[in-house]
Amino acid sequence: MASHTLFSSATTSTRCSHHDSIKKSDPFSPNLQIATHKLQSQWLGITKFPLHSFNLQPCLPKTRTIAATVTFSLPTANPERVNPTDKAPKWSLKGIKSFAMGELEARKLKFSTTGTEAILMGILVEGTNRASKLLRGNGFTLVKVREEAIKLIGKPDYFFFSPEHPPLTEAAQKALDWAVDQKLKSGDDGEITTSHLLLGVWSEKEAAGYKIMATLGFNDQLAQQLQSLISKPGFVED
Repeated sequence: MASHTLFSSATTSTRCSHHDSIKKSDPFSPNLQIATHKLQSQWLGITKFPLHSFNLQPCLPKTRTIAATVTFSLPTANPERVNPTDKAPKWSLKGIKSFAMGELEARKLKFSTTGTEAILMGILVEGTNRASKLLRGNGFTLVKVREEAIKLIGKPDYFFFSPEHPPLTEAAQKALDWAVDQKLKSGDDGEITTSHLLLGVWSEKEAAGYKIMATLGFNDQLAQQLQSLISKPGFVED
């Protein structure tokens, strides 16, 4: 105990003389601004220690954000389908946004690809298009479509990180191409809309999107109703 006391006294005196020399030689030394606090204990005696500055900013966990990148065109398997002398039809902004939201839904569910089920969810997420209004008017919700998608595809692997743009499945690419072809056949100069996109999903009978739509009550009668609407000259997306 005596040796501990002597060591503490020697250390304290050395530290004090060191601070005195700094004070005399450099009055602006930052070391002079360090305060000391006394910690008293019946076992340790009195010990002086410097109070160092700490970073008081909260340590927030880093989270992986998910965002959708919106492009100005949608992928097609056959760009040559459009005659070079003809004006290529353009996708509506709501159609493009619906596709981007579909990619985002695929990433949220940890899917490795963007399928027809993801496109269907994207149409519902966009929410303001004619196809979405038709679906919601017939009992479709995003939650229901998600549940059916998981039943068909399986529960996601939560340790898997989807790419920013999950590649299209073959059925999803065919759905996009169907929408483009239908617009070309119409001979109208208008845009390719989400209604074309939804009917493209419905055209793929073996795909998850078609099966989900059929399970939730979509049928050929509703498809024909939508087809008649988009076939009118000058049809535009609401």
